[in-house]
Amino acid sequence: MITIKGIRKSFGSLEVLKGIDLEINKGEVVSIVGPSGAGKTTLLQIMGTLDKADSGSVTIDGVDVGSLNAGKMAEFRNLNIGFVFQFHQLLPEFTALENIMIPAYIAGKSSKEAKQRAKELLDFMGLADRADHKPGQLSGGEKQRVAVARALVNNPAVILADEPSGSLDSKNKAELHRLFFELRDKFGQTFVIVTHDEGLAAITDRTIHMKDGMIETAGDDTTATNEPTDDNITL
Repeated sequence: MITIKGIRKSFGSLEVLKGIDLEINKGEVVSIVGPSGAGKTTLLQIMGTLDKADSGSVTIDGVDVGSLNAGKMAEFRNLNIGFVFQFHQLLPEFTALENIMIPAYIAGKSSKEAKQRAKELLDFMGLADRADHKPGQLSGGEKQRVAVARALVNNPAVILADEPSGSLDSKNKAELHRLFFELRDKFGQTFVIVTHDEGLAAITDRTIHMKDGMIETAGDDTTATNEPTDDNITL
């Protein structure tokens, strides 16, 4: 699903990524962990076409994204990659339903189609009764579930998440972590999650450890295990 070869990235004289090679399989829930400054978020941004590498390539679902021009890259990103951020990034002036619909509008879908899909996702998230509420009227956990629904609205192949549970309390963290596995099982997406949360990393199919701009270990997907339960979540 995702093939990364020889990715290097510098900011001035600081080399942040020092030749990253990585394969991520379709349907995996993969965590990327490491100390601050390891290059985790930079790698995620390059993987998501939000930033460009100095050298190397990223191939997603058979498409070399680095070969696309700006317009085609934006279109590819909108249709094939969903993003979940630590602080949800919902637009405060729009309702939960409207926030979810925005990427569908950008993709050129009709209002009817976008609304139907957004309502389906809200129902799946258990938020059907919150559709007309604005972010200021939602709890932290509800906001993040709306953000996840927004990432899913165009049915992208890949979901990239940067510290998605970092701002949540223990109960909402556990619920969000379970949700990722439920979504993978229902919709078949590939999840790549940058996290400092040891509980989340422990239950993902594979954990990639980064340090000083390099991959120390890429895990072993043959040990991929089960959905999280109350017994194997450590918070």
